Amino acid sequence: MGGPAALLVLADGRFPAGGHAHSGGAEAACKAGRIRDAASLEDFCRGRLHTAGLTSAALAAAAALGLDTALLDAAADARTPAPALRTAARRLGRQLLRAARTTWPCPELDALAAAFPRGAHQPVVLGATARAAGLGPAEAAQVAAYESISGPATATVRLLGLDPFEASGVLARLAGEADAVAVRAEAAARAAPAEGPGALPAASSPLLEIAAQAHAAWPVRLFAS
Repeated sequence: MGGPAALLVLADGRFPAGGHAHSGGAEAACKAGRIRDAASLEDFCRGRLHTAGLTSAALAAAAALGLDTALLDAAADARTPAPALRTAARRLGRQLLRAARTTWPCPELDALAAAFPRGAHQPVVLGATARAAGLGPAEAAQVAAYESISGPATATVRLLGLDPFEASGVLARLAGEADAVAVRAEAAARAAPAEGPGALPAASSPLLEIAAQAHAAWPVRLFAS
């Protein structure tokens, strides 16, 4: 199964990859007052898209190209300073791989599961899943870029009672930027075979990292991250 249908399956929020339990930093941002309404949600998502989203999209595109997943996982680790986010990324990767092996069974996904019993980073698994589904690096990057903003938007509906129509409007307004980020990520991934993982973006988002580490210590929270 490849092409647009597989892309829709992989990007569908109902795909059982575990993302519904994670807010992408939105829960901490809501509590701190950085997300209050649709306008501030759009600002938050835009910042996340061009930092964590770009980095994830490039890693996913590189994995979809068939680059060494061990090298890519190490590159993801280096680009994720906060231990809480590394834990969350591996947990999400483990859940995604479980769903992917059932949906698109193949030896490559079995080998990835054997190599990373604790779970590989989610973008790496996403790229490998896209490859197993017959998709290429462009599609893998598109899914990763979209996920970087759709997760916080969906979470904010639950956290603030934001109108779902307004949240969808935020995603629609950011669609062009998400496409541009995916194109940039794919270009970097295509340079990686010759230049190594260092060619991949390492866009930083210190406030997201700090907030994620603090969020992990909350005694009561709605989302895992």
